[in-house]
Amino acid sequence: MPRPTNKKQLLTAMQSEHEALEKALETLTPEAMTATSRVTKWSIKDVLAHLSAWEDMCLGWYTAGLQGKTPALPAEGFNWAQIPALNKQIMEKHRDRSLEEILKQFRATYRRMLKTVGGIGEADMFTPGRYAWTNKNAMATYFISSSSSHYNWARKEVRKCLKE
Repeated sequence: MPRPTNKKQLLTAMQSEHEALEKALETLTPEAMTATSRVTKWSIKDVLAHLSAWEDMCLGWYTAGLQGKTPALPAEGFNWAQIPALNKQIMEKHRDRSLEEILKQFRATYRRMLKTVGGIGEADMFTPGRYAWTNKNAMATYFISSSSSHYNWARKEVRKCLKE
């Protein structure tokens, strides 16, 4: 799917990629979802927790921006070159949570992302540099990366986990 260039495309991409991910998950047993992959070193549950954490971060960036604040991107104590360390921290933070908790959060953060994107105007979402916290980027860059693009990545990770 091409990168969205307007709000309708973004919402469509979010929905279709999330539906494809849910379809990949629907036949899996709890054991399959919690087994750690020898290849990726993550379980499917870890992948879902990762998605939710990034959605939460994106929503937090947006909320901070609405309040006139400039959020720490990508997270407090991390810069964009430190994404692997941040992702490891996210995995460790959520590793001991139950599958049920992770699935509930995964679906709830998705609904919040859809609602938030649905409430943002086209120009606000796609005009580069419109908000100080986005630097010269369009806000859509952050939402796409934290949603539709990430769901696509997650589906591939699920396939890797299941190949063993």
